[in-house]
Amino acid sequence: MTRSITIAELEAVVATDADGAVVTFAGVVRDHDGGKGVDALGYEAHPTAAEVIARVAGVIGAEHPGVRIGVLHRVGDLVVGDVALAAVVASPHRAEAFAACSALVDMVKDEVPIWKHQRFADGTDEWVASL
Repeated sequence: MTRSITIAELEAVVATDADGAVVTFAGVVRDHDGGKGVDALGYEAHPTAAEVIARVAGVIGAEHPGVRIGVLHRVGDLVVGDVALAAVVASPHRAEAFAACSALVDMVKDEVPIWKHQRFADGTDEWVASL
């Protein structure tokens, strides 16, 4: 997804009046990494990334029955402050929503084939697998 993403757009799709918990995660581009200033970064995705992220959401949903899941990941060029990963989990109870959201973010990071190209303030850059 090359456009900006927000938590609010996922909440609008996932949350219902039956939910007592809506847990969100926004992975935001920060201004530093490993002691170096970050100016910007870009994400590149393998052609299967959308399929993999959908499978991951399905696995988490099966492991946490009763939750509803929304998850989006940006690709392309981002700047400090942009949301790179948005995840929302809604459930009647908070324990299930927190557990599912945490597992979702971890599994997206571990399994979705997306690579990050960081550009540092000192002119150097690096590629990092996953998030």
